[in-house]
Amino acid sequence: MAGNTNLHNAGIAKKDEFYTQLTDIEKEMRHYRKHFKDKIIFCNCDDPFESNFFKYFVLNFNKLGLKKLICTCYAGSPIANTQLSLFNIIETAEENKPYKAVVTTVYDKTGNGGVDMFDVAELFKSGENELTELQGDGDFRSNECIELLKESDIVVTNPPFSLFREYVAQLINFDKKFIIIGNVNALTYKDFFPYLKDNKVWIGASIHSGDRAFFVPENYPLSASGCGIDENGRKYIRVKGIRWYTNLDIRQRHEEMILVKRYNPEYYPKYDNYDAINIDKTVDIPCDYEGAMGVPITFMDKYNPEQFIILGLLQSSTEEQAGIPILRTYNDFKEMRQDMSYTGSSGGKANGNPVLAGKSEKGNFLYNEVTKEYVHSVYARIVIKNKHPEDRKQ
Repeated sequence: MAGNTNLHNAGIAKKDEFYTQLTDIEKEMRHYRKHFKDKIIFCNCDDPFESNFFKYFVLNFNKLGLKKLICTCYAGSPIANTQLSLFNIIETAEENKPYKAVVTTVYDKTGNGGVDMFDVAELFKSGENELTELQGDGDFRSNECIELLKESDIVVTNPPFSLFREYVAQLINFDKKFIIIGNVNALTYKDFFPYLKDNKVWIGASIHSGDRAFFVPENYPLSASGCGIDENGRKYIRVKGIRWYTNLDIRQRHEEMILVKRYNPEYYPKYDNYDAINIDKTVDIPCDYEGAMGVPITFMDKYNPEQFIILGLLQSSTEEQAGIPILRTYNDFKEMRQDMSYTGSSGGKANGNPVLAGKSEKGNFLYNEVTKEYVHSVYARIVIKNKHPEDRKQ
């Protein structure tokens, strides 16, 4: 059993090795330039010379006015070397050993008229910057990495998706500023949602829809849709629902959402066990409704804490979420397609208001074979209130 567990964990680890594109990093980081000056940046899930996070910060070290850049990494990266090999810098480097990179100075060491990764390598070789082997395994939860975390001001990285909850909890526990990548479904995690509700974490500036391409190790199977190989021969996979998460203030979270719809009970049905209206699209939020509203989780892309208050989370679950009762679960129902074929999902996974759904409705619906009852399926909803609703009489 232990061997099987280790194999399973190893499989998860391989699937977590997603390397963020430099263009995605550049588009997001430009919104935080004022936060970086004189700060210690820590990338604790990154390989120097492989990680684009390290590349971005080391090549923009002087422009951003950084005090120090720390990166914890493993030698013998699982993806092909795209810049320089760690073994060309440290002669005694051992494969699969974790290393710590500490950068405090960046300049044209080679004298070729510009700063590039070759200059960075030479600065490591000369000892002007530090590249040393860690004593432990390099895990962000290890004592060594925690001590580096304590020293840092801002953490920026793409943490393992499977450890996202634990990773964020550590950052919050140590009161650290951060900019990290995660899946949009993290918004519904019962141990992550309270951070959003209490305005301790919010969505970043640059990604609000679509999917993103991530480089993956050479041994990553390209069996899923969205996989491919780029012009340089590097494997990649496109992942849906990606978001940046941060607790650094950005201009976007203070922009007011323009609301044009007005409340009409005919178009905004209420849930069966909670006094809130259901809203399928953020654009349909009424400007004049004073009560609670259940909105899609993508509402968080446009959430302005000065305009709205978050009350809680509505979703099918076995327990209450953030003080809000769960929606009625339909354990005796099965999910159906519009052609009346089964999807294979159980009704217990769906939730929403008990609106009858005929075949003309779009999307899947729930069906009880005994009672012949149809129920329209609704996804997880964030419950909000408008702090300043317009007068309905206007």
